[in-house]
Amino acid sequence: MNETVIKVENLGKAYRIGLREQKNETLVGTFIESLKTPFANFKRLTNLRKFKSDSNDKDIFWSNRNISFEVKEGEVLGIIGKNGAGKSTLLKMLSRITEPTEGRIEIHGKVSSLLEVGTGFNPELTGKENIYLNGTILGLTKKEVDERYDEIVEFSGIEQFIDTPVKRYSSGMKVRLAFAVAAHLEPDILIIDEVLAVGDAEFQKKCLGKVQSVASKEGRTVLFVSHDMAAVKHLCSRAILLKNGSIEFEGNTDDVVDYYMKNAKQIEEKDRKINVENRRGNGKFIVTGIDFLNAAMHPITVLHCGMELNIKISYKCLEKPVNPVINLIFKKNMQFEVMNLLSRSAHHGVMQLQQEGSIVCNIPKLPIMSGRYSIDLLMKYHQDLTDFVEDIIIIDVEKGDFYGTGQITEFVRDGILVYHTWNVE
Repeated sequence: MNETVIKVENLGKAYRIGLREQKNETLVGTFIESLKTPFANFKRLTNLRKFKSDSNDKDIFWSNRNISFEVKEGEVLGIIGKNGAGKSTLLKMLSRITEPTEGRIEIHGKVSSLLEVGTGFNPELTGKENIYLNGTILGLTKKEVDERYDEIVEFSGIEQFIDTPVKRYSSGMKVRLAFAVAAHLEPDILIIDEVLAVGDAEFQKKCLGKVQSVASKEGRTVLFVSHDMAAVKHLCSRAILLKNGSIEFEGNTDDVVDYYMKNAKQIEEKDRKINVENRRGNGKFIVTGIDFLNAAMHPITVLHCGMELNIKISYKCLEKPVNPVINLIFKKNMQFEVMNLLSRSAHHGVMQLQQEGSIVCNIPKLPIMSGRYSIDLLMKYHQDLTDFVEDIIIIDVEKGDFYGTGQITEFVRDGILVYHTWNVE
């Protein structure tokens, strides 16, 4: 148990994000530049992978920098942080998918990774053939895979489709099979990066139980990345927090998660401003701000499942539209759409807008589970798209008493909650 199976020293990964082109305004300059282009391209290719540690080149982006840590045999290490913190890049380097720019990685044992839906599968092969392919990659013999085959298929729950090419699988089916393969082919180190968010709640619970069993009973090492802080606390004995590609805090899981959540709640005013860099539309009717208010119409920064929420949308219009359509799309982890709010005149009457003003959407009981969400906003008028902004704002939702029972709702992991009653006849 005391043996170090992963050792990372001063690890860094840099990418070139673009090269600036010089434009000529004269025909002669353009002609001369075209003659020089092949030589310039050759020089760029030869320098493409050359990075200097002290370089201030604006074309270089460091996804990870100065990362050092160790993982012991049988340990479950949680890796947390905001989107863009460098978690996935770190795991790709540990999985030998991406080569580090600097630093050193030392790994002892066979590694199996679940980084993206379908990773490691040949889409043209059937599920059964991919099981044996993955077993071969991990160094197992056919006999060893045969011994585990029935258990893998049973755990995945896709027996009916095991002889179907993987390219015809849904994302949920791919995750089911990928996790079953990775967990049952007995790798020494299992790396999981948020892919379980694709599966349904029952399968997620099943997977988390298997992860716990793999670590505690089988003594295997697990690296676990998730935005689900409850799962991280439940599974991991130690955690590291990444921020801007580097380790900000490392230690006991409870301490790291509490530190992360405390700082996530302290949202500065500048971070509350909407992000409209990638907006589209004709601009005749646009959003200028979004505020979140409680039942008493007081501003709030942290939302709770089951609370009464008012979303105040400030707008500006060049024309005064009647019956505009406003659409709010909530996405879990900036990927999976879980809730869609749509204003329609047929349901909510006629909205006559002013030159500037605000519209309030009232949600009596916020039905989404705890986690981080981004919101896409769409505005239309007379079938014309006037404003569309993806990920216009990011919100954090905490667990809450949705059903009014006095107990925190925490047995559902994703999706939305529906208020309902049961009667015995």
